[in-house]
Amino acid sequence: MKIAVEGCCHGELDKIYDTIAYLEKKEGVKVDLLLCCGDFQAVRNEGDLKCMAVPAKYRTMQTFYKYYSGEKKAPILTIFVGGNHEASNHLQELSYGGWVAPNIYYLGYAGVIRYRGVRIGGISGIFKSHDYRRGHHEFPPYNPETLRSVYHVRNIEVFKLKQIRMPVDIFLSHDWPRGICHHGPTEELLRKKKFLRQDVESNSLGSPAAAELLEHLQPTYWFSAHLHVKFAALKKHPPEPNAAPRVTKFLSLDKCLPYREFLQILDVPERAGSSDDLEYDPEWLAILKATDDLQRITPHPWNPPENNGLHERWDFTVSEDALMKVVEQLSGELAIPDNFSRTVPPYDPSNPQYHAAPSYHANPQTTELCATLGLTELYTQAGQAGNTSGAQDGGAEEEDDTQSGDEPSEYPTDISGASNSFNPDEITIEDEWEEEEGEEEPKNRTNLKPPGGEPHTATGMVLPPPKSQVLPIPMSPLMDLPPPQHSTPAVPRLLPPSNVEAEGERLLKRTSDEAGDAGSQITTPRIKRRNQLIYATVEDECDE
Repeated sequence: MKIAVEGCCHGELDKIYDTIAYLEKKEGVKVDLLLCCGDFQAVRNEGDLKCMAVPAKYRTMQTFYKYYSGEKKAPILTIFVGGNHEASNHLQELSYGGWVAPNIYYLGYAGVIRYRGVRIGGISGIFKSHDYRRGHHEFPPYNPETLRSVYHVRNIEVFKLKQIRMPVDIFLSHDWPRGICHHGPTEELLRKKKFLRQDVESNSLGSPAAAELLEHLQPTYWFSAHLHVKFAALKKHPPEPNAAPRVTKFLSLDKCLPYREFLQILDVPERAGSSDDLEYDPEWLAILKATDDLQRITPHPWNPPENNGLHERWDFTVSEDALMKVVEQLSGELAIPDNFSRTVPPYDPSNPQYHAAPSYHANPQTTELCATLGLTELYTQAGQAGNTSGAQDGGAEEEDDTQSGDEPSEYPTDISGASNSFNPDEITIEDEWEEEEGEEEPKNRTNLKPPGGEPHTATGMVLPPPKSQVLPIPMSPLMDLPPPQHSTPAVPRLLPPSNVEAEGERLLKRTSDEAGDAGSQITTPRIKRRNQLIYATVEDECDE
């Protein structure tokens, strides 16, 4: 089957689906599945905008609400993971995954599902060490700290994924696995993103938690985004006894903007006799059941059990009997039910609600799954806890863990916040977007449209040779993209004019001691990406 992979979505669903339709018509193919690697921005209404960590200037509805309201339906089955610019209150409703709109499925904090026999897993969010050991304590209305921490990866999700023993075909993450940059054309990456050199040379670029999952899962494909650049790599894994070494094909893509490499279509063999329905994965559901007692909804640091003499149980891999019990609880029906339902009123362009408060509702999909399998409904429990942890303790410094008896975190430093180099794409999205939409088209872009008016044929994705003697495994080439257009025009701000400046000022100020002087509050200046020297003095205001 043909799978389309997209980098950062940023709410541009109309443009992404239109691009795929163009490719299908031009190339005479049919895309069966779309995978999005985060920053999906499933914003339903004005209240959701207040739960998304972006500058107030870019709190616009984009196009997802049309798919949520039923005005449109996704023409292709779409699966996505969360990034660091999301309507977090919406995604928290579906902590174990679920439909955010008809034909659009979210994998949850972490998840594994099946489609046509292909096993697809993923983890949402990005890595930050100071939140890695906390529970999922955040609950709306978020404060400036929990607005960010809510999308930070937690160790419990990594622990669950490390219990998987059956092979995974495709894995999605938003940020890159640490070290993957050394398994591809590194110098080409640094020519595109010069500011990454120090992180690359110190091997601190990417998520150490994702790197651990890469080593454990060894999927056939791993797709990411976040750094807003196309990059392909081959990762050869150490061979198991009496087995050929496995190789993971890594691909990161850009975001949906003109002249950017944000989409890749490739062929993935489906398994004969498999269902055309999106299906639950029995092993993953059994792991969720086995690890349910390990869930936390507090901000207190915690480490999963290890084989160190301190824990009675540390192995939560599941037996065949556990798998069969899950299938029985589902009455033998593995197809994910088509049970999407709206939990909030969708945005109405003719009647904007400037003062709409963030919503927090239990989602019937999550309630039904938890009741069937006996799982903890994390979002509901966090709300019932009175939000004291989310609103009051969310920004507190990490506590001394000596009271719990657990060991220190295996990741003692914040590899992204402590880095001396950084990514202009991650300072604040308004810096990049302002330049993208405001600069003139370069003179050397004339080759993008030949005299006949047809778009220039993009070059195929060439995988670099692996760091071994294993032959590279070819992917299908990048297909012709339609004539570039600007991204969806921004609709008027959906915050009251009197509140926009204050809201933007609050979000653009340093609210934690992740970097720089803890006592300072610096507002990010409006800068151009080409001004690299300025970046050296500007803090990472959008957190990642």
